[in-house]
Amino acid sequence: MFNAAKDAIAGRAVQAWANNLFARYGRVQDLTIDSARRTVEATCLLNGETMPFSLRIDGYQVEAEGDRKFIRATGFSCTRPWLQNLLTDFGHQQRIEVPAWAAVAL
Repeated sequence: MFNAAKDAIAGRAVQAWANNLFARYGRVQDLTIDSARRTVEATCLLNGETMPFSLRIDGYQVEAEGDRKFIRATGFSCTRPWLQNLLTDFGHQQRIEVPAWAAVAL
């Protein structure tokens, strides 16, 4: 019960943070975190597109480098084939710096 409540609050905060980070490309319409399973599900709408797509991060790890925290996804699934291929080929090589509060929540 505690994890579900924590994940719901973290999901809303991470969604707002992600929308700020990726505003140039589109927006996250919905985001759900399951910290126990280490998954994230999101519905996103890219700028210029009329239909949203679903993205699932099928695993992630939080990495520390000094005082900085990063998230690295280890698996992806996506409803857009071109984006699925891009994420499969290059996504696991990337990491995104996250605020300390997000690293604790994940």
